[in-house]
Amino acid sequence: MTEAIRLLDIRDSALSSDEVLAAISDPAAGGTALFIGTVRNHDHDRPVDELSYEAHPDALQHLRKVAERVCENPAVIALAAVHRTGALEIGDAAVIVAVAAAHRDVAFAACRQLIDDLKAEVPIWKHQHFTDGASEWVGAC
Repeated sequence: MTEAIRLLDIRDSALSSDEVLAAISDPAAGGTALFIGTVRNHDHDRPVDELSYEAHPDALQHLRKVAERVCENPAVIALAAVHRTGALEIGDAAVIVAVAAAHRDVAFAACRQLIDDLKAEVPIWKHQHFTDGASEWVGAC
């Protein structure tokens, strides 16, 4: 049900939950689940100052495959997913996903599947910079 995919993007500009929610707004939806992943100030008990994301040139195609799989559930009415690339600061939104469905249980489950599969399968890498001057690359898949 690819018409349920309303917004997919990987961009180097700020993300908006309002944009994502507007994209999946539908009068048939009784439940909407939204997840916002933000840049936190630590990772594994190490202070993080900043980070950046880089995406493989085919990352959007991988994201589409993930979204299509989530939309195989006929109860999913609408879906949106956006991921940020480039330099981000603490508190910035790095990823926003949302699903609208007739009922909350489907919306929650589909939103969870969407973010989990995105993180596991879409080739986007995080470069963390720690307060002590060290840095590391973390593969999203």
